[in-house]
Amino acid sequence: MNLGSLLRSLENCPCGRPHTFDTRTVEIFSGLTARTGEILERSGFPKNVLLVADVNTFAAAEAEGLTASLLASGFTLTKLIYPDMKYARVEQVREVEALTGGIGGIISVGTGSLNDICRVTAFEKDLQFCIFATAPSMDGFASDTAPIISNNFKESWKVRQPAVILADTKILAASPAELKAAGYGDMVAKSTGILEWRMSNLLTGEYYCEKVARLTLDALDRCVALTDRITSEDEEAAGAVMEALVLSGLAMKLALSSRPASGAEHVVSHYWECRKVSRGIWPDYHGKKVGVATLIINRMYRNIARRVTEVDPVKDCPDWEEIDRHFTPEQLPDIRRLNDPSICDKVDPARLKELWPRFREMILTELPEYGDLLDRMRRAGCAVTPEEVNVGPELLEEGIRYHSYMRYRILLTRLLPMLGLDPMDFID
Repeated sequence: MNLGSLLRSLENCPCGRPHTFDTRTVEIFSGLTARTGEILERSGFPKNVLLVADVNTFAAAEAEGLTASLLASGFTLTKLIYPDMKYARVEQVREVEALTGGIGGIISVGTGSLNDICRVTAFEKDLQFCIFATAPSMDGFASDTAPIISNNFKESWKVRQPAVILADTKILAASPAELKAAGYGDMVAKSTGILEWRMSNLLTGEYYCEKVARLTLDALDRCVALTDRITSEDEEAAGAVMEALVLSGLAMKLALSSRPASGAEHVVSHYWECRKVSRGIWPDYHGKKVGVATLIINRMYRNIARRVTEVDPVKDCPDWEEIDRHFTPEQLPDIRRLNDPSICDKVDPARLKELWPRFREMILTELPEYGDLLDRMRRAGCAVTPEEVNVGPELLEEGIRYHSYMRYRILLTRLLPMLGLDPMDFID
């Protein structure tokens, strides 16, 4: 990937902000594994490294010769191999940190949670960080944030981007179809994220960059074009999806916000995840849940836009006694912190009323038709119902009603109380 060309295309951006990122090398091609040591050496990566993986991701990389390539180029390895890595908790960050004495860099072999615990450790210990991806399963490869669970609350920690991102399309194409479909599910959320980012810009003046938004939407278009090839063992398709996922992560850094990549659907997924984790239940793959939540939010927003032609907004007055009942005691301090002051203090009801016709038009023109989205996701092998991600009716309703209090961010779902609208009336 030509990162220099990407940055040059964003010089003197009309948004008025300079755009940059920390990632300096992105290589995605067939047979890359055998050249990993050579690429890292050329990138100036430190020779004493901690390699973190789980049994499955390490086996996939070793089958193509990862360790042999690193040793042949003079790297010294300390290994931490988890039996399995389902979600990232602060306790696992501390486990990785405990092994960083004398280490100059960290290589995360895998995706998602493995990347996140290493990303935080590399930032906190000021170490170089490389991701060796084993599946195109989520959009956080190039992100400068890491979702970490602490006290049953999932929050984005600010970190640095990886210096190097590597992916062998042989390994990507051979990864489980469920993981490839999860990556697709993570990407289809982008249209909602961009929509809500634009809404907030119009409503509150929140920073927005059209060029960064376009970068994300172009990446989405690349994935949509590959819908029917997502779950096949197709190296070209796997590589193209991986590149789109990396671009989405770069967009977050360019905007200094996760706005380009996530909207209400991501926060709904986080709510489900935190509730499950608090009960000791595995919450399922990130992109798999996000895809299901995207379908729900898409249908809700389009129904609202079609049915609600006029609004008379009022000042936001949350019922905190009721809201608190839907979070665990460990979560409540974070909920209070994120809502005092409330993000809705920035919303002028008169301005919301004025913008409503425009918001309706944006929803109906910028979000895909529900039937089209459902068809694409099915063709890509995605989960499409709450039951497929083990979300029952009670958890579904809780997530829809209360997720927006988990972020200090304007989401359309957060504005619904001001509009006097019940979200559950619009998910049919």
